[in-house]
Amino acid sequence: MNQLEEGNKLQLDFSKLSKVAQKCPDVIPVAVQNIDTNELILVAYTNQQTLKLAVQTRTAVFWSTSRNELWEKGKTSGETFDLLEVYVNCEQNSLLYKVRPRRGGICHTKNKKGEARNCYYRRLDMQTGGLENVNP
Repeated sequence: MNQLEEGNKLQLDFSKLSKVAQKCPDVIPVAVQNIDTNELILVAYTNQQTLKLAVQTRTAVFWSTSRNELWEKGKTSGETFDLLEVYVNCEQNSLLYKVRPRRGGICHTKNKKGEARNCYYRRLDMQTGGLENVNP
């Protein structure tokens, strides 16, 4: 079991943005939302190259800050997205992608039934500080 993805211990990476800035200085964050349910799916990063490719192909394409390479969301898991709308925030330093899952699934992780779930499947227990899996 991957403790980071399935565990109940809170392990937030507060240094993520400083790591991103050092390794991938020319990226901005992208919030990704299901256009049909308004559900927040994930937060990723894009640069000029991946934004251009995403718009051209109408596919959710990002810049992987962990691998420092182009990343088509779901290419390996099969949980890919059609890119339907792109919004720019007031300061032009982040984007919102409105997408539709092509296969119905969202995250590369699966619940115990083997079904794809939303990437935000754990809730912080504000009493204990631990994580509760709301879609085990």
